[in-house]
Amino acid sequence: MKSNDAYLKLITKLEELDAYTHTVLHQFPKLERHLLCAEMRAAMNKVCRLAVVAWKRRQKASSLFDLDVEIEVFRHFIRKAHRLEYINTHRLEVWMKHTNEIGRMVGAWIKHEGAAM
Repeated sequence: MKSNDAYLKLITKLEELDAYTHTVLHQFPKLERHLLCAEMRAAMNKVCRLAVVAWKRRQKASSLFDLDVEIEVFRHFIRKAHRLEYINTHRLEVWMKHTNEIGRMVGAWIKHEGAAM
């Protein structure tokens, strides 16, 4: 039952990150709405999908590593948005805080699964 609680916490955090991402992306320049915003939305959707796939699979290791990689890709997009000055430093810090928290939860999940193997 404890892993169920951890999964629900992860999904809750992912939903919070998705909502924050949605809000931030609406403030990007119109030019980027079909480029960087679309890539970031796709990456966020893939992270959510991979979390569910990892939860449902019996052999979780490969799915968890795919999830971890996609979180890193999402971090890259956030840094790129800051570098291009679409977001300010405060927004970068808040967005990264949310993303890093999810990354830590996935890292703990990977460690737990590694111990279970």
